[in-house]
Amino acid sequence: MNVKRIFGSVSFYKAALSIALPIMLQQLIQSLVSLVDNFMVSGLGDVSMSGVNIAGQILFVFLIFTNTICMTGGIFLTQFFGAKERSGMQQAFSFKLIMGLLVLIPYFMVCLAYPKQILSLLVVGNTQADAIISEGVRYIRIMSLVGIPMTFSICIASSLRDMGKVRLPLAVTVVATLSNTVCNYIMIYGHFGIPAMGVRGAAFATVIARTLEFLIFAVIYMKIKPQFGIWLSEKFRIDVVLFREMLKKGALVLFCEMTWAVSETIITAIYNGRGGADVVSGMAASFAIANLFFVAFNGICTTTVVLIGKTLGEGELSRARQEKTWLLSGSAVFGVMMTLFGMVTTLAVPIVYARLSVNAIDICRRMVILLSLFMPIWVYMNTQMSVARAGGDTKMGACVDASINIIVMLPMLFMLARYTGIGPVEMYLCVKLLDIIKIVIFQFWMKKERWLRNLTVEHE
Repeated sequence: MNVKRIFGSVSFYKAALSIALPIMLQQLIQSLVSLVDNFMVSGLGDVSMSGVNIAGQILFVFLIFTNTICMTGGIFLTQFFGAKERSGMQQAFSFKLIMGLLVLIPYFMVCLAYPKQILSLLVVGNTQADAIISEGVRYIRIMSLVGIPMTFSICIASSLRDMGKVRLPLAVTVVATLSNTVCNYIMIYGHFGIPAMGVRGAAFATVIARTLEFLIFAVIYMKIKPQFGIWLSEKFRIDVVLFREMLKKGALVLFCEMTWAVSETIITAIYNGRGGADVVSGMAASFAIANLFFVAFNGICTTTVVLIGKTLGEGELSRARQEKTWLLSGSAVFGVMMTLFGMVTTLAVPIVYARLSVNAIDICRRMVILLSLFMPIWVYMNTQMSVARAGGDTKMGACVDASINIIVMLPMLFMLARYTGIGPVEMYLCVKLLDIIKIVIFQFWMKKERWLRNLTVEHE
């Protein structure tokens, strides 16, 4: 076995970590603050926490849409950055903004026009559904206000990361998330003369933090004038051909990501119906803990797209092929490390969620252990997907990941729900075992090297 061929040099992994670590740290800070938020909301009881959780699923789907759009634009922005083509970078950034703002239309409709009807779908069969939906509606109406500022923030932050500038988004995140925690403390229970607002206070705290985040990013955008920036003083026209190509790639990525998001939402809705508020709050608490080690996904995905995309944009195809192997090998090792870290986080469960019911705490602990064990599989699979997308191969996810989710996982999930009495943790385990099959198929797909393409040359 040629170790040097499988694993890269120390300098290569240092370069990768210089991109990944700030992103992971940013996500870790957000996850820690989210954990504190969960701790504060959990003090209101299982019902309130469950209401915030089901409303959070709507925001989760909105974020999937927006991040997928930015991921698609980022595929092109990174390669144009490697090719040193500013106009191409501007086109990619404009794609993110235009498509991101269009996504706000259905988001506002769900939050303001049909919140009760949509949220009721997530607690079908739950013994405390009415009380949970009532809390969720209070929360989600206020959360509609984060749509516009969050969209602009995500577009600017993702574009900075596409260029390898990861420290600025990190600094902004620290400020925004800390302000969110402070506002939660003041508004949820009432301090410094502010009346206690419960779940409404948690929503207002998020709106204030996201607005502050947007204002900071706007100042950064005006001050540093990034290469992807679009200005009124310049003549700028949309490249229709390139926009259509990005839309074509984006449609496949969006199909893949939304299939995953919808399947996760359906899973959530089904296990929410396996009991009362203790099940909903216990599962929600487990993912709040798991977010502490889920930071690996965003960091590794962004690093892979930046490194591979830049190399492809420079026309170094043979080097990109070698970097792919190094990144996959490194992700396997990193996934094992995340499993160990995940196991350690189980110690925080009874401390953070002491106010939840005994059954909710038990569900949370068992779920965190399960999620930890899957980390090597998920980290490796996300790296495979990122390598493919860095070279514009968006068909792999759409053909393999989405098809398995639709044809196999969802029918399997409904059968488990209909014909068995297994609990939510066991149900989650059964459907996630399918990810092992996805990894094997991805490996064979990537050998065809459909991802090994310089998109900037093809556009010219």
